[in-house]
Amino acid sequence: MAVRKSRGFTLIELLVVIAIIAVLMAILMPALNRVREQGMRASCLSNVKQLTLAWLLYAYENDDRIVNASTFFSRPGEPAWIGSQWQFDGTEQQRRENLKDGILYPYCKDVDIFKCPTGIRGEVLTYAIVDAMNGATSIPGTEDLMIKRLNQIRRPGERFVFIDEGKISPDSWTVFYDQESWWDLPTVRHGDGTNFSFADGHSDYWKWKDPRTVRLAKMTISENAQPGNQDLHAVQKAAWGKLGYTPSD
Repeated sequence: MAVRKSRGFTLIELLVVIAIIAVLMAILMPALNRVREQGMRASCLSNVKQLTLAWLLYAYENDDRIVNASTFFSRPGEPAWIGSQWQFDGTEQQRRENLKDGILYPYCKDVDIFKCPTGIRGEVLTYAIVDAMNGATSIPGTEDLMIKRLNQIRRPGERFVFIDEGKISPDSWTVFYDQESWWDLPTVRHGDGTNFSFADGHSDYWKWKDPRTVRLAKMTISENAQPGNQDLHAVQKAAWGKLGYTPSD
């Protein structure tokens, strides 16, 4: 009886299989990356929402007074949301302990909530409170716009509290009020946009529409003044409640 010999793949067949696998990977990887990013974006949205609920709980228990948003501006009777002894050159563990010294930690006892899941190794804090919510007081024209108590906030569903700033910072995040210009840079933590939370407790992802916003966030341009930028107008309104100038067309 003749013995049937098994036939292996030829080199051409192997190359064809490899090529097909490569094509499939090229098709699937962007979709998988999008799914992964959407998962991290959702986790980040949950983080800023939880921080905002902690922010609200503190105010409810303290006669509507809100926390100090900036550890760089110590004010008597206004404890900061994170510990005031922030060390940029400290160890990761020291910074994590510093988060626990903040007034909001007892309301959300998990230091991982303070960091976006897209954060780089060593980061423990990527979120900031916007200046208008009892932050730095040096922004021109905003003396009468600073929020100290919850009952000062009109339309809380339209007013920012937290932003995914995308870097290690204990300071509050700001944008100009009286001119068409960014102060702190916009961020593109998630695709071409970032996450915000609002004073009514909800969080939302804002995707930037003006290409200048994205280019500035990625630091491929340095023009902070951006007349006619609808992203800038929307952020300024959500931060300060209104615009302090007449916007360009």
